[in-house]
Amino acid sequence: MDIPVYEVSQINLYLKDKFDSDPFLGRVCIRGELSNYKIYPSGHHYFTLKDAEGALRCVMFRGSAGRLRFRPENGMKVLALGRITVYQRDGAYQLYCENMSPDGVGDLHVAYEQLKAKLMAEGLFDQAHKKPLPAFPHRIAVITSSAGAAIHDILRILGKRYPLSKVLLLPVRVQGAEAPPEIAGAIRFANRHRVADVILTGRGGGSIEDLWAFNDERVAREIYHSQIPVVSAVGHEPDVTIADFVADVRAATPSNGAELIAPDQLELRKRLRNSQDRMAAALEKQLKLSRERLQALAGRRVLQSPVYYIQDRRLTLDHLSRRLIAAQTQLLQRKRSGFGRLAAALDAMSPLKVLDRGYAMARTGKRLLKSVHDTTVGETLALRLADGTVRAKVTEIEEDTKDAGTIQEL
Repeated sequence: MDIPVYEVSQINLYLKDKFDSDPFLGRVCIRGELSNYKIYPSGHHYFTLKDAEGALRCVMFRGSAGRLRFRPENGMKVLALGRITVYQRDGAYQLYCENMSPDGVGDLHVAYEQLKAKLMAEGLFDQAHKKPLPAFPHRIAVITSSAGAAIHDILRILGKRYPLSKVLLLPVRVQGAEAPPEIAGAIRFANRHRVADVILTGRGGGSIEDLWAFNDERVAREIYHSQIPVVSAVGHEPDVTIADFVADVRAATPSNGAELIAPDQLELRKRLRNSQDRMAAALEKQLKLSRERLQALAGRRVLQSPVYYIQDRRLTLDHLSRRLIAAQTQLLQRKRSGFGRLAAALDAMSPLKVLDRGYAMARTGKRLLKSVHDTTVGETLALRLADGTVRAKVTEIEEDTKDAGTIQEL
């Protein structure tokens, strides 16, 4: 029996037609774990879905991948929706994924946590980067929707609390795909032109999808790079967005944001009145002390008659003169006593006093003899005594022994 012979491409095409004609494979949702996830320069995503028993090759083209709201990672369990068909060139079947979501939690929640972890690791949430709000803002920029209820609450509270400030509205969309670039652009515009002292951005409450513009990375980075302090006021108290973490101050609601930015004029008036009362009391006290001092000065004799002042100064001069003379006299007495003691001590050490006790000094010429080696036999010496000088000739020199002249103990 003759068996037909086919080309490889014919068989692959045949199998592809079979896959494409099967309605079950035309739209199927598959649960699995991501593996070998790669993003090519073309923008297409290639990966493998696997479970404990098998694996399935998958591809997601750039158009579908651009709609992902989270970042797929290896090991993540997902639900992949698409069609299964044969890639004719390789003869391998694979899933052409059109949509993907995390298994068990929403894709927005995963995207939120991923971006939060990424920006936290980069330091965008650090307190060191937070800027203080101005105490008395002259200009306030509000970046929100001009049609929402939030702007009306903000303007009402700002007008009530601090009407001195000038409010500049930068209208943007706060929901939808166009919202993030508009919000980021408004923040960038406010900084480039320095239109305000502080920025308030946010919107009213809603679902996570409604608030998603404030979870966008572009908005977060513009807030972080803003040189003007930014207050994030998104949703209600339980709603926390990425913008809240990056902003310098987080407000629970748009109304609360307006309260944080603008000082309360009633409180300011109260503080001014208290300051005025304290200043008036301090001034009154100072005036009272000045009056008392003036009265005390007016009662002094020096103001009643200049002669009294001169008389008092004369008495003071006489007293100081007597003290100066007495001190000088005591000083001279101490100096004289010291001089006498020094003169007596010097006289006691005079060689002439030693001669009075029977000693003599021998000299040859102008040289004083201190040793037997300082003279020779036959030399004439001058012996200085207490009452005169005797001339004598050396007839003999006797040198004392080592122990000579010592006094023996009795």
